[in-house]
Amino acid sequence: MSVPCDQELTTSGTTSAASEDRRTATTDRRALTLRTLFASGLSPRRKAGRRALDHELPVDFHDPRLLVPVVALLLLSITDAFLTVRLISGGAYEANPLLAFVLSEHPRLFATVKMGLTGLGVTLLVVLARARVFKVVRASAFLYGLAAAYLALIAYEAWLISRIS
Repeated sequence: MSVPCDQELTTSGTTSAASEDRRTATTDRRALTLRTLFASGLSPRRKAGRRALDHELPVDFHDPRLLVPVVALLLLSITDAFLTVRLISGGAYEANPLLAFVLSEHPRLFATVKMGLTGLGVTLLVVLARARVFKVVRASAFLYGLAAAYLALIAYEAWLISRIS
């Protein structure tokens, strides 16, 4: 007699109720939890996808070389915040409408909002670093491009400050 693989035959030839219950779990072990995020950050398991099509999906382990543009972007963002405040005190205005609103309405939150937005953007780019944008360039290249653009912005702001002084 043929029996499904999740049911076992007892000595009397019938299926046992205990074998049917053993496969039912109360929680899904694959569910994403806060513990999962912390555990994967401390001991990553997957450095690449299992299949060729999975190589662009987010993984637990990120290339250590991404630390350089990430730290550079965050430091340049802090520098930009200081230079922006210095320029505004000299008569300039903030070009970003969201940050201009925060600066005019809640000036003490300006640096927090600026660093939060930069941090979220950088985190998103790191998570998606392996993905290809328009099937051409990896998202990690945007981290290096943004760091170069931020450096140019800092140079421009420094030039503006030298003109004001």
